[in-house]
Amino acid sequence: MRFFLLTFSMLLTFPLAYGKEYGNYDLKRMLTVSESPSGKKYGVDNKYLDRMLSDLALHAKNYPPQFDTPQDLQRATQDVKNLSGILDILVNGPSPNPEFLWRAGFLNSMGYNLNISGSAEKTSTSFQKLLAVSPSDPRGNYMYGTFLAGASKPKEAIPYLEKAISVGVIDAAYALGMTYLILGDKQSALVNLENYRQRNPSDDNITKLIDGIRNGKVKFKRSQN
Repeated sequence: MRFFLLTFSMLLTFPLAYGKEYGNYDLKRMLTVSESPSGKKYGVDNKYLDRMLSDLALHAKNYPPQFDTPQDLQRATQDVKNLSGILDILVNGPSPNPEFLWRAGFLNSMGYNLNISGSAEKTSTSFQKLLAVSPSDPRGNYMYGTFLAGASKPKEAIPYLEKAISVGVIDAAYALGMTYLILGDKQSALVNLENYRQRNPSDDNITKLIDGIRNGKVKFKRSQN
């Protein structure tokens, strides 16, 4: 199940990516080859990888994913499957690089939103490995917490989002507020959303959301997808 935030008088959603085509990528370009005294050395072009992740995030970071055309959706889904396979090789060794672990977790969380089989398990595995070696990693705690909240595991999400706040991730206060709202704890939700508003006074939507919660105009709906 996933959760959708609905309001009676307004609809507050994440920015949509309609009007922006999902790009065309060649995964071969992400792989690098260099010569070393011991022979060829293979690596990953992190800039190209992050370019793909940024584009995917515009369309699939949140659920439901937003694509202009079915062809864009199909191409992105195949890219996530292929890229996930490449990252599997990099993160399943005895001492995986933390930079690849959070990227793998982020990628597979988007795969989950695209309904790719096995993505939820891969997401959890990558983030758990990352946080085992780096418990205070800001991105890892924030990304894993938001993933768990969206994957109908709000209680499990709370400690990761609290940790993210403690290490300076401002957006985690918003995510934690929404997580408490999912759980029906409006008081805790408002405390965290007010915390977020204090740090982001220019965000007009947060004021509307807080007012909507206080006036009983905000509710959650479960999706069976």
